[in-house]
Formats: sequence, C-alpha cells, structure tokens
Amino acid sequence: MMTELEYFEHAISLEKYMAQMESNQEKTYTIYEKFELPDDPEFIDMLKQQQLNILAITEDWCGDAMMVNPILRKLAESADLEVRCVYRDDNPELMDRYLTDGGKSIPKYIFLSESGEVKGSWGPRSPKVQQMVDEKKAKLPEKEDHQYELHWKTVIGEISDRFTSDPELWQDTYEDIRKSLQKSLA
Repeated sequence: MMTELEYFEHAISLEKYMAQMESNQEKTYTIYEKFELPDDPEFIDMLKQQQLNILAITEDWCGDAMMVNPILRKLAESADLEVRCVYRDDNPELMDRYLTDGGKSIPKYIFLSESGEVKGSWGPRSPKVQQMVDEKKAKLPEKEDHQYELHWKTVIGEISDRFTSDPELWQDTYEDIRKSLQKSLA
C-alpha cells in the first residue's frame, strides 16, 4: 500500500492538471482569473515557513473541484506550496482513506509535511457551500419521480453557475481551507 508521500511523488502538478482538463477547464480558469486572494501576509508567511506539500484528490468533471482547485492554486502560488493531483477514479485505495460521510466526495486536499507526514486534510466543501447545495437539493422531487432527472440536471446547472460566479462562495471556501490549514499546523 502506497503512502500519501508516495502518491504525492507520482502525482502531477496542479498547473499541469488544469492545463490538461477535458471538462470544466474554461470555468476553472475563469475562477482562477477572477478570485482575489485576500491580503493575509501573516498566514502566507506561516505557510512558507512550514513548507507544506498538498496532495489533491480530484477529477475534472467535478463541479466542486472546478471551483476549489483554482482557489487553492492561488493560495499555493502565494505561499510557495507545491500542490500535486491524483485522479480519484484511478486511485480508489487512496480515496477510501479520505471518505466524507462514507462517500467519495472530492476534491480532497491532504496536507503533508516535507517528510510526508499527514498533518490534516480538507474537502470537499466549506459549510456555507454545503448549505447552499443542500438547499438546492432539498427542492428536488423523490428519485422515483419521472421528473427527477430533469430537475436534477437543472439543480446541477444552478450550482455550477453559482460556483463560477459567486465571489462570496469563493471567499468562504478560502476561509475554510485557511482554518483547516491553521488547525493542521497548530
């Protein structure tokens, strides 16, 4: 069984991952271009001193990853952190270590020390984003309803639109990742 560090060593950079996306690439780069990293020099300096590496479990078809990966990339670039990506569907044994309520929800970010020690993890959503998604899903009919698929596609489209256009969601996501990193490094 591979360690998280071994996965990290064999993974691709977040930059390369984004450059070779087949789904959601345009939306991902739109968020990357529009997201403004908050002025947070003390936090950035702390991250630089820690010299963390981040292993991302992701897939380019995932709407959450579409929104969160560019936010993480901005943070990583500012703090000189290396982020490398593995694909969830190609790495079930790693994904199974980082389930969310029993599910394979992504993205998942694993924070590693320079020596490869797992310091913490984050993902797939901030509480505010989760609340928005839950509210949208609560309006769906029962899965047995013949209109369910149509409504599901509409809800997914609405969520995706919010992910690509709502700076409040981006900021909340950043703040939640920040909080998780601080906790992991305390």
